Amino acid sequence: MLAVISPAKRLDFNSATTTLPPPFRHSLPVFLEESKQLINVLREKSPADIANLMNLSTKLADLNYERYAEWKTPFTPENSKPAALAFKGDVYLGLDSASLSNRDFAWAQKHLRILSGLYGVLRPMDLIQAYRLEMGTKLATSRGKDLYQFWGDRVTKALNEAIAAERRPILVNLASHEYFTAVDAGAIEGRVITPSFKDLKNGRYKFLSFYAKKARGLMARHIIENRVSTLKALKEFDAAGYYFSETQSRGDNWVFLRDKPR
Repeated sequence: MLAVISPAKRLDFNSATTTLPPPFRHSLPVFLEESKQLINVLREKSPADIANLMNLSTKLADLNYERYAEWKTPFTPENSKPAALAFKGDVYLGLDSASLSNRDFAWAQKHLRILSGLYGVLRPMDLIQAYRLEMGTKLATSRGKDLYQFWGDRVTKALNEAIAAERRPILVNLASHEYFTAVDAGAIEGRVITPSFKDLKNGRYKFLSFYAKKARGLMARHIIENRVSTLKALKEFDAAGYYFSETQSRGDNWVFLRDKPR
């Protein structure tokens, strides 16, 4: 079983990095050459161009202009950070990577992937440098008008390679629609399960963004900590009070409900 999650806009390159024993100390993104191509395109943009392209404030545009200028290879533990420890958004509140054990990280390296606009597909311990480039950004390159055309079938092929190494060909889609659009779900060589999470509010179960994003991280952690490899074990996810709803689920679109936010 392989799970995929989205990255986060918020980053943490200040906290100390968890130290892991070889050979799991760190790895490098498989599409680093493609990342260089995107950085070169971004370096041609002015701060104002970046602000317009990504709908950013002047402050954030200036910050990312500087990030693109400073981005360089080779990636080392001194100038980069493992992806799972660098991202700090709602999903990563649930995942809480910093508290995972060394064995958990080693298992996650094989069974978890992070989709990224700049890096394509990341393993948890792949080193990254700070950036801002959402998958939905309409950044024109020699490959097309946006990042979906830039990445083409590369993301799908990378996921299929990882799925081929699994005992059971199952992909658990915990990514947002924006990021999973970079995947050709019909070409995935395995069953694709897409969980969604709803909380009870005003007498109805609803998708509440913060809670749902955090739940994606909680499920990714559940998969890692429990070494989940079967659909039965996936349905047993019960972190923070969520439970599987047979009646609300449809096919491979699984719904998990919660009666009271925690």
